[in-house]
Amino acid sequence: MDTLHLQRTQHTGQAAAACLRSLEHTALEPGSPRRAALGLVETLRRDQHSHGQFWLIDDRADPEQPGLAISAWPLWFSDSARNDERPLFYFTRSATSAHLEMLTAQTADRGIILNDIEALPSRWAKGAHPWLPLWLAANWHCLPFDPACGAEAQAIMAGALREFYLEGRPGFCYLTLHDAPDETLDCDRRDAYRGMYRLCGSAAPQVRLLGAGQILQEVRAAARQLAQDWGVACEVWSCPSYTRVAREAAAVLRWNRNHRQHAARRSHLEACLGSTGVPVVAVTGYDAFVVNQLAAHVDAPFTALGADTLASGQGLGRDWITFVALQALAREGVVGTRDLRRALRQYGLG
Repeated sequence: MDTLHLQRTQHTGQAAAACLRSLEHTALEPGSPRRAALGLVETLRRDQHSHGQFWLIDDRADPEQPGLAISAWPLWFSDSARNDERPLFYFTRSATSAHLEMLTAQTADRGIILNDIEALPSRWAKGAHPWLPLWLAANWHCLPFDPACGAEAQAIMAGALREFYLEGRPGFCYLTLHDAPDETLDCDRRDAYRGMYRLCGSAAPQVRLLGAGQILQEVRAAARQLAQDWGVACEVWSCPSYTRVAREAAAVLRWNRNHRQHAARRSHLEACLGSTGVPVVAVTGYDAFVVNQLAAHVDAPFTALGADTLASGQGLGRDWITFVALQALAREGVVGTRDLRRALRQYGLG
């Protein structure tokens, strides 16, 4: 809720356009989403066209550091800020939904929130309390993303500037930023912001693997393992926002139900996966409910994998993803139970 009563003006759009041009023309070195976000915001600060055109808050910073806000509270006492909104980039290290809710109350549910809590060691999946991703998925003011690499982070930040500040969408965009070295991905920037794009795969896949964030590296490794060890043709999809894809699929379903006299619309999820019946294994570093949002909208056997899928102490990696994909294929009669037993022995999962 906009308790700040921020006013979107002509200058808001001009400032966003300047920032967007700077972001889109920045050539990134391969790197993690965290490294990319930090580098891109620093570029905005140095670029003569975007310098001074956005608000920057970093609640991780030293309070004594000059020229850097650590809270959005000063906006509440600035008539000039409230009467002329600017793009907001907010760096934080939030592990709980309570902290994020407090933070977004300060910003009136606006801004591009950049949370690098995943870069720190934690006993929780992705550094976050288990209910944080539930809050993100349930909060309709929030458009949450889990980028796998720096190129995805850049595409999402640019897309958020365009949608929230040029087109005037209400709400805020949220990115969780891991800091692991990434494999270079051929990122489809437009579809990355839509929440899902195809990375690679066979023209006639036997199984589809979906992944988001840091766990995508394990998903890609599982695809190679399935091909090399089992002769299984895979298709791999990056899904920076399972939540956006699921919300859009649900919205299209509602529209089609309420407009039966019109030609049916097609969701991005349906356009990506079609209705071929190829088994889908979707993986997240959060708990499995994040990917289970897709289940009702996928016209194929669907398996969700997350941090809560396995017993405590069992890491969700390429071997388990490979085995679960084989299980899905066994249910379709593509592989036999003997292959499953061999896989358990081969990967030491028994």
